[in-house]
Amino acid sequence: MAKIKVFKIRNRKGYAAICCNNITEGNTPAAARERMEKALKRKPKKG
Repeated sequence: MAKIKVFKIRNRKGYAAICCNNITEGNTPAAARERMEKALKRKPKKG
């Protein structure tokens, strides 16, 4: 699995996770990481 980078969002409350040109947000670092893992499991759309 690709490396997920989690960081504090400046000027906002919460954290973000970035990986493979995708970004997700969460209230805690663990929540942001879980959301990213879920997003990476999705199959890409055809088209």
